[in-house]
Amino acid sequence: LRPRGYDTPVSALDRDAIQAIIPHRDPFLFVDAIVDLEPGVRAHGQWTITGDEWFLQGHFPGNPIVPGVVMVEALAQTAAVCALTHEDHRGKFGVFAGIDGVKFRRIVRPGDVLDMAITVDRLRGRIGRVNGETTVAGEPAVEGVLTFGLLEEPPA
Repeated sequence: LRPRGYDTPVSALDRDAIQAIIPHRDPFLFVDAIVDLEPGVRAHGQWTITGDEWFLQGHFPGNPIVPGVVMVEALAQTAAVCALTHEDHRGKFGVFAGIDGVKFRRIVRPGDVLDMAITVDRLRGRIGRVNGETTVAGEPAVEGVLTFGLLEEPPA
């Protein structure tokens, strides 16, 4: 695997390598690292939730919890890295097409590490679908099926 801008193959990706693959930037990049990756097949990402995340300021002040929609986006970003590192899809852009069967199993708070596991169910043509699950300290947090479109150019 060689993300754009990198000369040598890598098996794990840091934030710089992730940003070479997907267009997300702070404050909307929710993956700190990809710790295991088989392009187009599976990926394992991690995100450490800090107490100064912008979305925590108004989400239960004094007792902050991570919004479910943010955790689904983190799972989608992990899926995007998995899909866009496959040789048939490098340089493309992923956009949501569907979110199915999402279940929130655990409250996630600052200090937690969100472990995100993606398994590709379908990745052909312009459509991809993944099964995703996240855990915190081994406990299920979020799971669901994400469907996305693969675009040749960034959305206008």
